[in-house]
Amino acid sequence: MDVQHLENVQTETVYLTESAAATVRNLLVQKNVPDYGLRVFVAGGGCSGMQYGMALEAEARDYDHVIEHDGVKIFIDPTSMMYLDQATIDYVDSIMGGGFKIENPNAVTSCGCGSSFKAKNGGGYEGAAGGGCGCGH
Repeated sequence: MDVQHLENVQTETVYLTESAAATVRNLLVQKNVPDYGLRVFVAGGGCSGMQYGMALEAEARDYDHVIEHDGVKIFIDPTSMMYLDQATIDYVDSIMGGGFKIENPNAVTSCGCGSSFKAKNGGGYEGAAGGGCGCGH
């Protein structure tokens, strides 16, 4: 009898640039939590209707996508992954100041500072504001 095995192949992913990975590793060392990971999430709000959030966390939650890049663990909940699939997290250090910026192919419009966006499918957050960018830059 021929038995076929189906592999659970995860194609959804998020990328981390070298600059972002180095910044996260430095933060983990500075805060004395070298085994923590970076939680990246999407929430309603922001000047474009949805906004990105990040936090350092000790471990993944149930059902999280766990992605590793350059020694950095990234934790993303399933709902946020729908909006972040194939996005790239970068760390930009400029004369105006530094910060994390997300390049998201799923966004139809983005805030100039890269912290807010409007999704291709219109989002999914009731009452989310639209309109111009109010990043303060």
